[in-house]
Amino acid sequence: MSSAPSSETSSKTIQNYGEDPLAVRETDTYREEYIEGFVDKWDSLIDWDSRAEGEGQFFVDILRGRGKHTVLDVATGTGFHSCRLMEEGFDVTSVDGSAEMLMKAFENAGKRGQVLKTCQADWRWLNKDIKGKFDAIICLGNSFTHIHDEMDRRKALAEFYAALKHDGILILDQRNYDLLLDNEAASKPKHKYYYCGKDIVAEPEYIDEGLARFRYSFPDGSTYNLNMFPLRRRYVQKLLKEAGFEKIHTYGDFQSEFEENDPDFFIHIAEKRDEG
Repeated sequence: MSSAPSSETSSKTIQNYGEDPLAVRETDTYREEYIEGFVDKWDSLIDWDSRAEGEGQFFVDILRGRGKHTVLDVATGTGFHSCRLMEEGFDVTSVDGSAEMLMKAFENAGKRGQVLKTCQADWRWLNKDIKGKFDAIICLGNSFTHIHDEMDRRKALAEFYAALKHDGILILDQRNYDLLLDNEAASKPKHKYYYCGKDIVAEPEYIDEGLARFRYSFPDGSTYNLNMFPLRRRYVQKLLKEAGFEKIHTYGDFQSEFEENDPDFFIHIAEKRDEG
């Protein structure tokens, strides 16, 4: 007779959203969402090789074209972009709020002969934990959407702004939530670039103006969820401007010109006001 899983085992493999998962709309939830079992499968969801092919040289060209060298990756996850940029010669510092993600990122980098400079930090108090100023900050992988409270979003952007050099840039991406909120027929993202894993499904389970609950289904039958805030594109652009950023340019799936309903993801490139 098999025994019931221990509470320790369950905490590594089973997410706990309580009795009403749709009521869980707190920024700090992300710490408990990225449990060990989910983190262990994250790279199969991304598929590093396929994602690298889909992105091409986009971020490398943006950073190099603006003469940037020191990069703060504030949502390193399992380390994909940190490792990619290090391979291209950038000086990268990798930050994440999840200890599980940071451990996986460090492990992934080691397999590639790299040593990550890591720091576990909450964006809302970022400058308490990191030292120095950076040429660029990247916040990728739809990570900014984990912040559910507007004041927390403003606080995080202020921390990003303060961590940049006088002519630094912020690169921040997000899902095309406008499409998911306004067009029911387009409820299933195309996943041409971001989540490329074979036989893995990432799709919205529920969405309203205050919550986007996504389900991630894996070939072994396991499923995980993330409760996120559905950021509208113009709202994010407004927040960036109000945080002090200028010359905000938005790409749709790495294209400068795009139709509103076409991209899965938007990528915002925002310049810090040059105070030098």
